[in-house]
Amino acid sequence: MTNLTKAHRQLFLRSPDECFESLHELTEHCRDERESSDELWHPPGVLMPRVSDYSVELHLGSDGAYTLNHWSFSQLCNLCGVSRDTINILSQETASHALQETMPVGSKPLQILTSENTVRAIHGTQYSRLWNAELLEAVQEAAPGFEPPQKAAGGGTGLYSGEQDLFAFLIDPVDWTDIDGQAFAPGFFVWNSEVGKRSFGVQTFWFQSVCANHIVWDAVEVVDFSRKHTGNVGDSLSDLCRIIERLASKRDERKDAFATVIGKAMRATVGDAEEATKFLLRNGLTRTLIKKAVAKIGEEQQPFTIFSLVDALTGLTQEVRYVGDRTDVDRKVSKLLALAT
Repeated sequence: MTNLTKAHRQLFLRSPDECFESLHELTEHCRDERESSDELWHPPGVLMPRVSDYSVELHLGSDGAYTLNHWSFSQLCNLCGVSRDTINILSQETASHALQETMPVGSKPLQILTSENTVRAIHGTQYSRLWNAELLEAVQEAAPGFEPPQKAAGGGTGLYSGEQDLFAFLIDPVDWTDIDGQAFAPGFFVWNSEVGKRSFGVQTFWFQSVCANHIVWDAVEVVDFSRKHTGNVGDSLSDLCRIIERLASKRDERKDAFATVIGKAMRATVGDAEEATKFLLRNGLTRTLIKKAVAKIGEEQQPFTIFSLVDALTGLTQEVRYVGDRTDVDRKVSKLLALAT
């Protein structure tokens, strides 16, 4: 088992305006961004950067002038082969000349992603864009029933979208299933960038708990997939969705299997109170815990089945003082269900 920290790192990178309360709210935001964005194509010779009033404008011929944000300004500097830090310390006139004189030449057009009066990104012809909204729509279709975890300390939601990228942390908090005698739930991280900041990808897993800092504890069956934004990126989106669909499918299979086990445990009787005591002693439970469990079942006038014993013991394990002892007892209790099969 391993601990996963992708969501934990995002928690401390994001500002409040990058956090979203629900998957629906995040998806609508991404749809709005897609609707307000345009892809313009121009050869490098048409691009005319100008620095004025401590900001940079990029003139795009007949399409007019656009401001640059932090990310697109960095891309422009990389395109020109000059340091962003150097441009920042030059005078307005000198900075304008430096960018204009170092602009690349050639006939291959550049892809300029704009939103209203701002350039969001600058790319060459090799870049293939995957919209955040397109990714989220596909993910929700592939894995219905998943939602963000509990809010983290400080208010982080696990759902983030900013100027440069998107990140979503989703779990199924309902369908806990048994894996080797321990309870696990399915979850995944998914990420993307419309502006070329990072690849897009997914990490699926089964986990035992998520803490207040969004660290995923005791994860198993971890599957990673990522892809750069080149070529036919839509084909890779299908691959990503198939990975999530497999997670959801296994969730449903395990849920059905677990329900079958519970049904058998409800029908598997172990006799009277004395026989139930002997049964639990043979399976490593302490006399003190057994006495309380048997008494509880007797008070409720339930039959002594494997399920009623597990149910009573599960409630009583919370009274065990030390975490290590409690974990050991929980493990023994969970193994009782396997005896019903």
